[in-house]
Amino acid sequence: MQYLVEKRQLVIPGELLAEGDYKSGKNTYQEENRIYSSLIGLANHIEKNVFVVAIKTGYMPVVGDLVIGKVIDMRLSGWIIDINAPYKAMLFTSDAFGRSFNARKDEMSDFLKVGDLIFAKISAFDRTRDPIVTIRDQGLGKVNRGHVIKITSTKIPRLIGKKGSMVNMVKRETGCQITIGQNGLVLVSGKNVEVEALAILAIRTIEKNAHTLGLTDKISNLLKKEEGD
Repeated sequence: MQYLVEKRQLVIPGELLAEGDYKSGKNTYQEENRIYSSLIGLANHIEKNVFVVAIKTGYMPVVGDLVIGKVIDMRLSGWIIDINAPYKAMLFTSDAFGRSFNARKDEMSDFLKVGDLIFAKISAFDRTRDPIVTIRDQGLGKVNRGHVIKITSTKIPRLIGKKGSMVNMVKRETGCQITIGQNGLVLVSGKNVEVEALAILAIRTIEKNAHTLGLTDKISNLLKKEEGD
C-alpha cells in the first residue's frame, strides 16, 4: 500500500495518486488497486480516503448568492442575465420596476439595456428551470462604474479571507471599492486607473496563489512594494 504524492500537491487528470488498500474519493477514479486524479487539483488523503480538491471549476448558482451579471437579451417579461454559469438568469421587469410592467408606459431599455452590468442576488433556482435574480435588496442594482474581472469562483473564499481580512486589506491599501460576486466576477472601482490596476494585480496574485501558505503577508508586501515604486 503506497500513497504516491505529497499532501496538497498539484496533480493533473490521469495522474496516479495511490496504490493498494485505498478508497477512491471526490474527483478521483479507481482501476483495480490504483487511484487516479480525474481533474486538475490539489491531492490529499484522510486515512485511506484519497481525494482531489478542484482548483478550477465553474460556478453553480445557489439561492442567496450575490452575483455580478451582464444583460445579454431583453424580453417582455424581463432581462436575460449572463451570470458566468451553465444557466442564464432571469431578472423580471416586476422586480426592477417594483410593479407590473406596462408596455405602453414603461421602456425597459431606460432601466437596463443589453451590455449593462448588475449586482444581484439569486432568489430562486432548483435546476429544473433557469435561476431568477433580484435587485430589490439594499446595495443591489445597476453597476455604473469600475472594472469587472473574472476569477475562478472557487477562489472567492480565499479572496475574501477570514472575516473579510484579505479583501479588506486590499481595499485599505488601494482605497478601492471591491464588490465580489460569488460567481467569480469582481468589480473594482477606485479614484484613478493606477489604484484600480494595483487592486487588480493583488486580486490576480491571490487567485494564482490561493493554495499557498503565507498569502496574506505576500499580498501585504506586494502592495507596499508597488505603492513605494
